[in-house]
Amino acid sequence: MAPIQTAQVLLSPAELSYLHSSLSLSPPIRPDGRTPTQFRPLVAESDILPGANGSARICFADGTEAIVGVKAEVEKSQWRPTSGEQRRRSIAAVDVMDGEDDSGDTSKSKGMGQDSWVEMSIEIPGFRDDDSLPIFLSSMLTEALLASGELKDKLYINRRFHWKLYIDILLLSPPLSYPLPLLSLTTHLALLSTRLPALKSEQDEDPLFDDDWAASNHLFRRSDPKHSSNNHTEKPPVTLLVIAVGQNIIFDPSKEELAVAEAVLAISCATSHMPSTNPVRLLSIRTIDLPSRLTPPGIPNSMNSATGGNAPISSTDAMAQREALNLSGVWTPPRGGIKRGLIGRILKMAVEKGGVAEEVLEALEKVDVDG
Repeated sequence: MAPIQTAQVLLSPAELSYLHSSLSLSPPIRPDGRTPTQFRPLVAESDILPGANGSARICFADGTEAIVGVKAEVEKSQWRPTSGEQRRRSIAAVDVMDGEDDSGDTSKSKGMGQDSWVEMSIEIPGFRDDDSLPIFLSSMLTEALLASGELKDKLYINRRFHWKLYIDILLLSPPLSYPLPLLSLTTHLALLSTRLPALKSEQDEDPLFDDDWAASNHLFRRSDPKHSSNNHTEKPPVTLLVIAVGQNIIFDPSKEELAVAEAVLAISCATSHMPSTNPVRLLSIRTIDLPSRLTPPGIPNSMNSATGGNAPISSTDAMAQREALNLSGVWTPPRGGIKRGLIGRILKMAVEKGGVAEEVLEALEKVDVDG
């Protein structure tokens, strides 16, 4: 479980109870008036760092802002014993990449990449590099990038050389809420704008690249609106943060909504290989520690000596009485896990055709990355 270590929301048990009751309604009433699947307004731009192969900046309406820079360097591959079939595939992969230019077909180089060719670092104000929050965020984002295998296969040059991709993520403001969605969307946009120089050498020669940056190729090929009939392209994954309050499922929660969440999931999705049936596929899913478990519980009148009730003599006795009463309108931190049926509903809303993940991927592709 990834930890939540963000600014603590200072809400009283009465305010937590009111917020929980509002989010439990059908439809839920969110503090900022958004619908359950609506994301926070944001400002996005790409190609902001001239010295990087790709970069992007996204700022949410609450003031949280992140910058991502992608840098590619040529490295010499370590020799690995390969079978005859793998050797033929590696030679074919070089032939394909020599003549592909804009085709972006990496099917022949499938399985040739390695996880170590992608390195990610995250800097968050107020956190050390070895703190749990940056480590878990980096682990989740890297897991999603490497889950499908397309990215690392795109970094294959030949049997002797490969691209090493460095992804540097900088959160410019202190994390007001869990920064995973912001960092994921910014990384996605930065990878969409990433370009690699065109390869001029052949086979296993030392890599020689074209100096003309206009001839460079996008790491992820952009879709062509002129050929909509065959317009499926691979895109970087996105990781969505989802909470459950009662029977309601809420996407992109704010810090106040996280304070009363009964379950928090991080869902990583990417484009599917069969866009006609289901354009989005699931890559990974993780549970997040609930910050609501650390909130103070409310005290019902029956347990309050100031209102004529009987105060419990110990914390164990107070917990037993609180669970036995189960009064509505009194805030009680959630306990236990998440039901399988609820997980199924969340995944369906995220990855189904016309679902939340597809809308997010389509919206990010409309951001101009060629400016």
